[in-house]
Amino acid sequence: MISGSGSSCCSSHRAERVKMAAAQSDRDPPSALCAEFLNFSAKDTASRWLVAANLQQEVYAHLAVYVPRILCLGPSGSISSREEQREELACQLLLLAPLEWLLLGEEPATGLALLQEKNQPSPLCGHVFKVGEPTYSCRECAADPTCVLCMQCFLGSVHKDHRYRMTTSGGGGFCDCGDAEAWKKGPYCQKHTPTETRDTEEDPVAQLPPDLVARGYSIFSIILKYAVDMLTWEQDDQLPAGLEPPEKGDTYYCMLFNDEVHTYEQVIYTLQKAVNCSQKEAVSFATTVDRDGRKSVRYGDFQFCEQAKSVIVRNTSRQSKPLRVEVMHSSVVAHQCFALKALSWLGQVIQYSDGLRRILCQVGLQAAAEAENSSLVDQLMLNDSKMWKGARNIYHQLLMNSLLMDLKYKKIFAIQFAKNYRRLQTDFMEDDHERVVSVTSLSVQLFTVPTMARMLMVEENLMKTIIKTFVDHLRHRDLQGRFQFDRYTAQQAFKFGRVQSLIGDLKYVLISRPSEWSDQLRIKFLEGFEAFLELLKCMQGMDPVVRQVGQHIEMEPEWEAAFTLQMKLTHIISMIQEWCSTDERVLIEAYRKCLSALSHCHSSLPDGEQPISLSLAGHCVETFRYQVSQDKVSIHLPVCRLLAGLHVLLSRTEVASRFPEQLPLGELSPPLLIELPLRCLVLCAQVHAGMWRRNGFSLINQIYYYHNVKCRVEMFDKDVIMLQVGASMMDPNHFLMIVLSRFELFHIFSSADCRKRYREANKDVVQQNNTLIEEMLHLIIMVVGERYVSGVGQVEAFDEVRREILHQLSIRPMAHSELVKALPENGNKETGLERVIDSVASFKKPGVTGRGLYELRPEWNKHFNLYFHHYSRADQSKAEEAQRKLRRQNGEDTALPPPLPPPLCPLFGSLVNLLQCDVLLAVEGAVLQWAVEPSGGGWTESMLQRVLHLVGVALLEEHQQLENSSGDDDVTFNYTCKITRPGEASTSGSVLALLESLQNAPHLEVHKDMITWILKMVTNIKTMRERTSSASTVTISQGQGPEETVRDKDKAERKRKAEMARLRREKIMAQMSEMQKHFINENKELFQQSLEELEASTSAAAEHSPLSLDPSCVSQVCVGPRRVGGAERRQLVTCILCQEEQEVRGHGRAMVLAAFVQRSTVLSKNRRRNLPDPEHHDPLFMHPDLSLGIHTASCGHIMHATCWQRYFEAVQLKEQRRQQRLRGHTSYDVENGEFLCPLCECLSNTVIPLLPHTHSPDRSVDHPSLEAWLKTTNQQIAVLHFAHKKQSDGVAEGAEPAVPEGFRVDFTPQNPFSSSVSEMITTFSMSTYKVGLKVNPNEQDHRVPVLIWSTCAYTIQSIERLLMDEEKPLFGSLPCRQDDCLSSLTRFSSSCWTAAPVTTTHTHFIRLLAALVPDSQVENTPCILDIDVFHLLVYTVLSYNSIHSLDQSGRSGVDSAHLHLLHLVTVAHLVQVLLTSTTEEVCMDQDSLATEEEELTCQLYNTLRKHLGSVLPEVTSGWQLFHCVKVGVLPFLRAAALFFHYLNSTAPPADLLVAGPGQWEALCSYLSLPSNLLQLYQSQHTLLGPLIHRWCCHPGVRQNLQGGGVIVRFPRESNRLIELPEDYSVLINQASSFTCPRSGGDKSRAPTLCLVCGSMLCSQSYCCQTEVDGEDVGACTAHTFTCGAGLGLFLRVRESQVLFVAGKTKGCFYPPPYLDDYGETDQGLKRGNPLHLCAERYRKIERLWRQHGIAEVIGHAQEANQTLVAIDWQHL
Repeated sequence: MISGSGSSCCSSHRAERVKMAAAQSDRDPPSALCAEFLNFSAKDTASRWLVAANLQQEVYAHLAVYVPRILCLGPSGSISSREEQREELACQLLLLAPLEWLLLGEEPATGLALLQEKNQPSPLCGHVFKVGEPTYSCRECAADPTCVLCMQCFLGSVHKDHRYRMTTSGGGGFCDCGDAEAWKKGPYCQKHTPTETRDTEEDPVAQLPPDLVARGYSIFSIILKYAVDMLTWEQDDQLPAGLEPPEKGDTYYCMLFNDEVHTYEQVIYTLQKAVNCSQKEAVSFATTVDRDGRKSVRYGDFQFCEQAKSVIVRNTSRQSKPLRVEVMHSSVVAHQCFALKALSWLGQVIQYSDGLRRILCQVGLQAAAEAENSSLVDQLMLNDSKMWKGARNIYHQLLMNSLLMDLKYKKIFAIQFAKNYRRLQTDFMEDDHERVVSVTSLSVQLFTVPTMARMLMVEENLMKTIIKTFVDHLRHRDLQGRFQFDRYTAQQAFKFGRVQSLIGDLKYVLISRPSEWSDQLRIKFLEGFEAFLELLKCMQGMDPVVRQVGQHIEMEPEWEAAFTLQMKLTHIISMIQEWCSTDERVLIEAYRKCLSALSHCHSSLPDGEQPISLSLAGHCVETFRYQVSQDKVSIHLPVCRLLAGLHVLLSRTEVASRFPEQLPLGELSPPLLIELPLRCLVLCAQVHAGMWRRNGFSLINQIYYYHNVKCRVEMFDKDVIMLQVGASMMDPNHFLMIVLSRFELFHIFSSADCRKRYREANKDVVQQNNTLIEEMLHLIIMVVGERYVSGVGQVEAFDEVRREILHQLSIRPMAHSELVKALPENGNKETGLERVIDSVASFKKPGVTGRGLYELRPEWNKHFNLYFHHYSRADQSKAEEAQRKLRRQNGEDTALPPPLPPPLCPLFGSLVNLLQCDVLLAVEGAVLQWAVEPSGGGWTESMLQRVLHLVGVALLEEHQQLENSSGDDDVTFNYTCKITRPGEASTSGSVLALLESLQNAPHLEVHKDMITWILKMVTNIKTMRERTSSASTVTISQGQGPEETVRDKDKAERKRKAEMARLRREKIMAQMSEMQKHFINENKELFQQSLEELEASTSAAAEHSPLSLDPSCVSQVCVGPRRVGGAERRQLVTCILCQEEQEVRGHGRAMVLAAFVQRSTVLSKNRRRNLPDPEHHDPLFMHPDLSLGIHTASCGHIMHATCWQRYFEAVQLKEQRRQQRLRGHTSYDVENGEFLCPLCECLSNTVIPLLPHTHSPDRSVDHPSLEAWLKTTNQQIAVLHFAHKKQSDGVAEGAEPAVPEGFRVDFTPQNPFSSSVSEMITTFSMSTYKVGLKVNPNEQDHRVPVLIWSTCAYTIQSIERLLMDEEKPLFGSLPCRQDDCLSSLTRFSSSCWTAAPVTTTHTHFIRLLAALVPDSQVENTPCILDIDVFHLLVYTVLSYNSIHSLDQSGRSGVDSAHLHLLHLVTVAHLVQVLLTSTTEEVCMDQDSLATEEEELTCQLYNTLRKHLGSVLPEVTSGWQLFHCVKVGVLPFLRAAALFFHYLNSTAPPADLLVAGPGQWEALCSYLSLPSNLLQLYQSQHTLLGPLIHRWCCHPGVRQNLQGGGVIVRFPRESNRLIELPEDYSVLINQASSFTCPRSGGDKSRAPTLCLVCGSMLCSQSYCCQTEVDGEDVGACTAHTFTCGAGLGLFLRVRESQVLFVAGKTKGCFYPPPYLDDYGETDQGLKRGNPLHLCAERYRKIERLWRQHGIAEVIGHAQEANQTLVAIDWQHL
């Protein structure tokens, strides 16, 4: 293939390759081609072709001979990469090279370079996106959301400083950089900014030499024709004329094709049966079929392939249509393969020159004179659905590289595409591949260009074509011609999903509205609009419902399809209205058409309804009988709603007031306009009132979506507007009477004594009617008050969004994403939120958890409207509560009066008259009257509340009119006069009188403030009217008088109440304390006892807490004969299960601590080391790289051993029962001994027995020197050696060594523990053994004690690191659960040898000591650099106890031995640190003389150099060396201090309880070491010198230092999680270029990053599954076993999720550390806001990992969320 610069065709390379091929041919003789390889000359062939009379014949003849001999020569399952290279090479040399020579007429490499030089690069970027690559869209400048940039262009553009959206590509689109129509500003990045010289109109072909042009034409047409013929070829064993091979063998392929019906599993299973291959091969076949669309699964003669075909067909045809399988002749397959290579070759050649690109475009689109659709590109398009995936991808790519990059031909192609649109879409419907691989997906490249879309609309009537195609494909209609959808099965949904892609295309065409209109465009748009009305007419009234009475509905009716359609069309309807709003003529025409469509719909309403006449409050209206609760009603009224939208536009654009004569306003019949929307709203009200319960969930869902933010703009909102339209044209009384009648409430308000509320016997009916009255009042509030639509009220779109946000935030503070979800999106996915949010709300940043929240600014609270029309019931009550609470906090009254409404537009001006019409006054009066005499439950408080709100709105309206008026005459609104007149129908008082009587009604305390507010307003308005009538207009501010007095009264009243409440409280409290005293006196002895206990326990605690010690006491020492003991303390603990108290004693009942043991690599310095082989691994010496440790943690809860055993048995039993009932995991694995702590539900897998404190040191024994102690110990060891030999062989050579006094080898120390304690010791030992080695329990194994010491040492080390990293003091800062865990673990480790055979512990001690003090009888001890000294210290100290137990002389103490061991190990560590120190020479001239410490360090270092010679570098600076030593040894000393503190229960010194200076000295004295550590070596120089010599002479030391292994430097740096980039898109970009390591070069679908080591893995896919312990696991799980000992932390890059995995069955998702600017994570990258790393959150994840808390987090997550348990974590 030709790559970037054409160098791959360079002759020297080619010669090399030929030689390679020749060399290869010596090895594999069967390849007869090789000789021809050598003799073939591309140049000669090309010159022969140049003079040929018929070029096509020549080329075809050449291809006929060579293609079948190069490609497809055998079974393709097993092609090696070498074979593939051979094919590539042969194709290049024998097939493509002659074409290149022919085209260019010279050496291809130079020819192409020359072309590229002359070519002016296109300003279009045209980069085609890979799957998962990041794409960027600017939310400020993009023409629509489909305009995207690739990462390179984005970073070089102006948009990176704007608000942008980042998503991952599904593959197949291309970068729009350089396309001026795609961007409102900044269309070019720095790289693609066009040069001035370029003339866009000139023809690039003219730049090329004419002979090249001629050759280009002929070659391109031959090759393109060949490729098109081969890809659309339908015969399996014939070839087109001129391509028949010279000899045709019986070689066939069985070719399997992809479909979207069968699953991976089905295909794999079938293949294993059909071509009996292994699971692995079948998986690889299936993956390739899925990726490329086809794959040969068998090669051989015809019969052989047919047989496989029949098996596959038979096996897959049971459930669905069978898999497509063809048996194809190998030569056909070969030519098809080459056709694809040829297309790719064309795509690469035209990259070099725009001229060649245009030639290819001309060749592709050239139509034969007579036939339509005859051009090659047409043939490809029309056969698209017959091709396989791989072929489609390649030719689509070619179309993008050629036609779409050439603006002239892009237009021609677009016209062809639009001409064939209907056929292409029909093919797509029948085809079952995804849209991404269908040619129809190119519509997004063509229709989103505004000029192109308009051209196609005018020339090809595109809008109408799309809509017609869409309507034709939805075939299901009922008798009235409305859509009627079948049950929504998966098949239906699939088909329906296909049809919906048409709506997507329509959206692209309409997405940007025209700024100027041509006459042609008007005509074609209106034609499209008519077609669209036809579509809406089919939807008008679909899925009608009838109320079920008596019995519940049997079959839930289908409703989803209709709503899916509505949701898809919502944006289209809005866009069509936007188009109409830009041109007055179009708007008027569209309004007319829509009106006639609506009257057409109305005419089909059944006529037989009988007219009735209603009269109320002195008004009369004619209507007809219709009841929502009995007749059919539908929620789908798109024609009505479109008319409502257009009517608002008439008002907004003022067309209505300027050209009233052109509008058919006379034809409107307002009662008909409101009829259908009113029915819809009544349906909602009745559903709320519970009248439709028997209609099941489908209706509830429909009502939900009707109000839902996704649909409401074109559903609920438009219905309210339509009612406003009707009401503004009718007599308000008539309007309200029709509303009452449709709500079926007319009879209640029309009866003569309605104010007496007629008694209804049936309680349900009363309740229903109450709800209906509330809903009706709410509707009136909406009709009068909802003015925030531009065109209804005098507002801007800005105000509308602001009001939405303000009401959302009135419920509670919300995150940005919640607000976005609560606002409707427009077609560009924008909500307008960002423009207004900062004016209404203030932002609060999140902490380490949670998300950022917006809070409403207090000055906006006065705009709160309790009856905001988008509130659901729940929202409304929450908002009401929140607002009242706020007002109470601010000390205001709790009234929530209506806010000031904006003024109405002239067209809707008459709406206000609703508020003062007689019918409404009658209704208000009735409700108030019921409230005055509250008997019989005939009214509700919310009814009253709504009436008060309506009264308030009316008063505000009147108040505003008065303020704005100039004289009394033009205020038409006189509500106050009307409410002072008594009601018509009865003798009772006026509305105002009723309100006054309600003001102090005791049962209406809640509404008191509101009524007060109303009365105050009335007084104000009266004062204003009096003023105006006395001819002077005075502003309202002076009308505050009455208001003030009312408020003062109010305050006094409140104060009195508060005082009363306080007195009442005090009285009750006094009574209670009296009762309490009485009770204590009665039960004196009981209280006495518990008080004593309390004192005892506090004093015990005081002993425990180190701070209570007398400061003047001796300095604390934790090791050696001078140590301070803590054993005199009694330890009392309580069992969490039976609540009994128990003292911890060795011989008592065993108490245990719940614990969790796990393998860990958190401290590992070498992740490449393989896990040890469990059977033969010897864990006695831990390597300093700590590559695998065992960590124990505990939740700190204590139980009796017996209680715990009972609990665990119950858990086991429950698990067995559960397994019989349902398969599936729990969050803990009982078979592995896991359980949840009964108190805190923390994951645990074992228990640690609690053991008593170590005894205080025996001061009577003598303290030998190091030398004496070593001598004694060596004698004791010699005796043991002798005894062991004797035991094993029965004879021992040599004399019996001298036995030290009192040392008895045969002495068996008695077990200090009771049987129950011993049993628990074994339990914990076995758990650790099992987890640490991954083997079955074996109590006899000599490694058991070692593993326990190991987990003790490792846990202490990891906790020391944590404290160090978090800069906390060494003691006193651990939480008590860790403190308890460490102290139990250490004491346990010191006693666990009692449970093992004594001799094992002896041998361990002997081997361990030999590493320090060489012993001739012990072989292969490791070298000093291969031992972690802290582990060595713990092991030697803990195993020494068993040796000491044999010493019955009573003269030696354990403590002095501990101290000597500590000294020895510390010296060994000093040597380690010096050997591995790397000191960069830093000239820090210490002026003062070197201190003693530095001199000694230098001495020791030089001694080491003497032993090792030149391996160690020379270091002159003693200061540096000493600094190195001090820093290097510190972690060891800290760990040792922790160890001895817990072992000997010694209180720590005060200096170590705080972080700060003085740590070193305090540490040294606590460990009874000299603060200059080198004195250890100095003082015992004679004794230690030879030891050091022996250590250095170990061959391993030299080998290590010369680079034989990983050198661990001290102090070991703490491991951190990997560095993550600050900007998330960097990660996405890395992931998009990551290919799956197994399926050659395939893009990984779920790239996943290991946060521990930084590897990128191909997760969740068949290709990368591996086998672990005989089970197939995904790449992540497999990786955890090598990287994290079964525990993993991953970042799933495409989902932006952190994944925690533990073992094969446990895992959970965790919020990622990436946040957007609003402090929210975006899991799944759904929102696309730019994400940035939040360091605190990442540190939190890191801390979790370092604390070994991941398994616990997973446990808690799985307990909290059962769905997590069901996920197959092992496949990730």
